[in-house]
Amino acid sequence: MRDDMHEQALQLIDKRQVEGLSAQERDRLEAHLEECAQCRARAQANERALQRLRSLSVRVSPGLVKVTQERVHSRARELSEDAARLRALWISCALSWILGVASAPLLWRAFEWAGHYAALPNVIWEAGFVLWWLLPAGAVVALLTWQRQRAGRVDDYTNLPR
Repeated sequence: MRDDMHEQALQLIDKRQVEGLSAQERDRLEAHLEECAQCRARAQANERALQRLRSLSVRVSPGLVKVTQERVHSRARELSEDAARLRALWISCALSWILGVASAPLLWRAFEWAGHYAALPNVIWEAGFVLWWLLPAGAVVALLTWQRQRAGRVDDYTNLPR
């Protein structure tokens, strides 16, 4: 049998244990295992290893369990709060764009009027109009970057109870 068939069979053996196989994949694997002693031995070795792992019991100190549970709950709260903040940010951005698009023609006319009133070249008041839109967005990007860097911390897992 070709090497790629063996490779596919080995991948299916591993996949069977992790995520399961479709009926077609299961039939193909079983047919190959009936013909190939090497792959059949690998499948049996995997099954024995998994049975041994399932029978293992690990003793963990109650302090470690408690600290781990607290950290998991804390992280879940952080993720929930982050999701709420992100949702609020998206809503704010959407409202900002809606209001921006709605007010753009009025603002253009205001900049045009101010430019002509002050006798500025068109390029100056048009650049002012563009900056009117870019500066707030740039400030928000800078603020979010600063906040992310400030909040970015490396959890210290070296102080866990033993």
